[in-house]
Amino acid sequence: MSDEFDLVADIREDQGKGASRRLRREGRVPAIIYGAGRPPRALTLDHNKVLRQLENESFYSSVLTVKVGEKTQAAILKDLQRHPSKPIVMHLDLQRIVEDEVIRMNVPLHFEGEDLAPGVKQGGGNVSRLRTDVEVVCLPKDLPEFLEVDVSGLELDQMLHLSDIKLPEGVEIPELAQGPEHDHAIVSVHIIKAAPIEEEVADEEEGVEEAQAEGDDAEESDAEGDSEES
Repeated sequence: MSDEFDLVADIREDQGKGASRRLRREGRVPAIIYGAGRPPRALTLDHNKVLRQLENESFYSSVLTVKVGEKTQAAILKDLQRHPSKPIVMHLDLQRIVEDEVIRMNVPLHFEGEDLAPGVKQGGGNVSRLRTDVEVVCLPKDLPEFLEVDVSGLELDQMLHLSDIKLPEGVEIPELAQGPEHDHAIVSVHIIKAAPIEEEVADEEEGVEEAQAEGDDAEESDAEGDSEES
């Protein structure tokens, strides 16, 4: 793998929401690391450094090196919590890994050759990405940063499925082991039909005119009723 990511962490002693808020104000990110048959440990990380690393797509699907003092531990990112409206990382979940134990990880799909597909060049279709990532199972050393999907041969109204992804050696897609019905589509080429907006507008205007006419008729009826009563 081309990218290496180091996370320098400190042990976190304080627990609870109040302590977490205090850490965030100090520019730290609360985190937890667990797995590999060892008890979980609460950690803190430098917020700005984590935020910069999260800008790299590979960070989400790479083996990370977590450094605590003089010790290092290989881990993967299992969960990430962000603030709903601010560029703030709220919490990280890290899973320890060991070399001889398989891991499950979502890796991104990179679609190649979209502008070369006959369904696009000759058929006038559009590429629809139905999946952006896929879960894989493998040993840590075999974990790919991403999986390439070649769509350059797709004709109009054709699609590719999970089984069409070329996997590196040692990598499997667990969904496919559940049966053919789980071989879901990941990308397709088809013509996107525009909705008849003008007709809808015309129908709406016609409905408004009818409503106005009914309102005018009702007002005339009320007026006639009032004149007869007088």
